[in-house]
Amino acid sequence: MNWRTIIYVILLVSLTVVKALPRSYRDIEEKTSIGQRFSQLQEKNFKAIAMIMFAQHVQGGTFGKAVKMAEDVTDLAKKCAAAARGNPDCLKPLDRIFLDTICQEENLPRFTDCCAKKDPERNYCFLSLKNSSRGFISPFERPNAEAACKNHSQHQHSLTGYFIYEVSRRHPFLYAPTILSVATRYDEMMKNCCGRAEDPTHNLEECFRRQAPKVVKPVKEDSLRQEHTCGILKKFGERTIKALKLAQISQKFPKADFVTVNKLVMDIANMHKDCCRGEMLDCMHDREEILHYVCTNQDILSSKIKKCCEKPLLQRSECIVNAENDDKPADLSPHVREFIEDKGICERFAQEEDTHLARFLYEYSRRHPEFSAQMLLRIGKGYEDLLKECCKTGAPDDCFSRGEEELKKHIYETESVMKTSCDIYKEKGDYYFQNELLMSFTKKMPQLTSAELIKFTKQMTAIGSKCCQLSQDKLLPCAEENLDLVLGEICRRHLTDPINPGVCHCCSSSYALRRPCMGKLEIDENYVPLSLTPGLFTFHEDLCTTEDKKLQHKKQEMLINLIKYKPQITQEQLTSVTAAFTAMREQCCKEENREACFVKEGPELIKRSEKMLSA
Repeated sequence: MNWRTIIYVILLVSLTVVKALPRSYRDIEEKTSIGQRFSQLQEKNFKAIAMIMFAQHVQGGTFGKAVKMAEDVTDLAKKCAAAARGNPDCLKPLDRIFLDTICQEENLPRFTDCCAKKDPERNYCFLSLKNSSRGFISPFERPNAEAACKNHSQHQHSLTGYFIYEVSRRHPFLYAPTILSVATRYDEMMKNCCGRAEDPTHNLEECFRRQAPKVVKPVKEDSLRQEHTCGILKKFGERTIKALKLAQISQKFPKADFVTVNKLVMDIANMHKDCCRGEMLDCMHDREEILHYVCTNQDILSSKIKKCCEKPLLQRSECIVNAENDDKPADLSPHVREFIEDKGICERFAQEEDTHLARFLYEYSRRHPEFSAQMLLRIGKGYEDLLKECCKTGAPDDCFSRGEEELKKHIYETESVMKTSCDIYKEKGDYYFQNELLMSFTKKMPQLTSAELIKFTKQMTAIGSKCCQLSQDKLLPCAEENLDLVLGEICRRHLTDPINPGVCHCCSSSYALRRPCMGKLEIDENYVPLSLTPGLFTFHEDLCTTEDKKLQHKKQEMLINLIKYKPQITQEQLTSVTAAFTAMREQCCKEENREACFVKEGPELIKRSEKMLSA
């Protein structure tokens, strides 16, 4: 089968691949062999998924090499499915076969060290080489709209195929059906925009500009969430992932009983283990099985997912995740006092510690949809610490009641932090709110580059825009769960290139406490401030630009350098320096020879600023 045919197949597989997976997988004692998997998926589907997997593993490889490896694996699978059950290769685990295929390829020196290892270390090594950071692979070059449409009309399958290949290697952790679904949207965009290319009233560039976000957004969001979840699993372990999912599922399905919720938690945790290990076929099957269970048990789970379960399989998961929480049962008591007041509480905790804590988290979460999952985990951890303290011999009689006071205090503090942040955002707006964040995070993490600080604080500002307009009962879940994604990205950045001990502590000690820990970080006392070199602050006539975004970006870069030069800067000093800069800019932008003015006045401004900062 040539590569053009494979591309056509990939577009079809997005609608058929998940349906081809069996529902009895969890009942099979051993993992499915390559021959069985080939029979389940059929040749076209198997080859399409294999190509995505190779593109994700060998990110620097060519499109042709990815297709060749997919064909090699498919040939073996076909033989194993037919009659070669005695062939030792047919009995190997599927992930081992994929890695063997990569290791047999020539001209892939990047993987030499990994290929020398034995499984499972070889698989871990390959996973560690997956790089989703921006710039690892050059960004997409946006083609001329007319040229793109001409190419699409002449080479539709190859154009979509290359799109899939490029998305796969730029997003090595992204769930394969997401890539296939996005490819379908890409093809629809090309048809919609190019279909009216001959119409003189049709603006091609505007069409692409309007429709491109529908293609790009799911890739960015799904990739970030998947990498985020895998980062939590890797750093904090399976127990933390289970607790997180328990809180989220209990909030979404408050009518479901504990046994049902716990079953979903276990299945979802197993799915994430497979997905994060790079076992893509098992990952896809796990997700399909969970969706099937949820949609066939709507009566005991939720009244809010009916429309989701009527959607095509590829859209179903996203719809259920974003669906509203179901209404709480009418007879659900507002409190969980039995977890504190029952006389046998300490005995139960001693006998079945994790199950008892899970029941508490389930009962508390289903009663509080207005709390974030991270806050619920902190409450769960507080309850665990309370039991360990109060169940000791000789603990004071009022031990549990003191724990209740601590809980109320934590809830009040968390809600106050979010309310204060939103008040500042509403008062200052995007630009000045981001500047507040830049000042704070540059002091906490001066080792980050200006580009990184601007990127992370821009993401945080977008959270303010998204969440601060919501009602009080939706503010906390929106704000903290989105902020958790940004902090997760900062922590993954720290893993690849350590920032400082304070960030290390917050990223390593506790997932639930990560946000408050980052909030309490102050100036990094071990940081050596930047020296005042001639190139640290430069002023040119481009400061006279009338484009607000460009000017704001330049000002923010200067603000970051100013704080890196003087981390202890006070608000009064910053106000004085800012006023002096603004006066100089206004003066020079009125001059006929702007550049000459900046060359003369810039060094003078720096001298005056030095005096202000040393006062």
